[in-house]
Amino acid sequence: MEIERIGTFRPALDGGFHFQPNRKPSVFLAYAAEDAAAVERLYATFEHAGFQPWMDRRKLLPGQNWPRAIEGAIETADFFVACLSRRSISKRGTFQSEVRYALDCARNAPIEDIYFIPVRLDECRVPAQIQRQLQYVDLFPHMAEGTEKLIRMIRKEDRRRRLSSCCP
Repeated sequence: MEIERIGTFRPALDGGFHFQPNRKPSVFLAYAAEDAAAVERLYATFEHAGFQPWMDRRKLLPGQNWPRAIEGAIETADFFVACLSRRSISKRGTFQSEVRYALDCARNAPIEDIYFIPVRLDECRVPAQIQRQLQYVDLFPHMAEGTEKLIRMIRKEDRRRRLSSCCP
């Protein structure tokens, strides 16, 4: 039995169960609905890289309280990827509230941790509050190059966190 983002209970040879923790970095993907196709590609790339991406279209269940589910996913994610585009930065709605909530969550993370990662899907302006504090990565004009840079950074940060948590 799998418990999402926690681990899996598997039958053991002695008839009991063995718990195997999930060590895949979880990545929340925030985006505007109009950018879903590009974010779907990013989701697939993250899955292929061994990450555990979270995207509302893929993870929300019928009848689920989606605002609570999204907040819970943001709070428990190892990384929050804000997919910025001309559409997402000017649009009112869920994307904006997810970004604000994630910025609040980032305030609770250890100061050296990388949590909030802005990525540009197209040549848009980065909101001033984000640009003043955080470096972003471009996924255009060559999505593969930007995505590979993003994957390397997440792997490096995940390794750093694991080493610092086991060896004070």
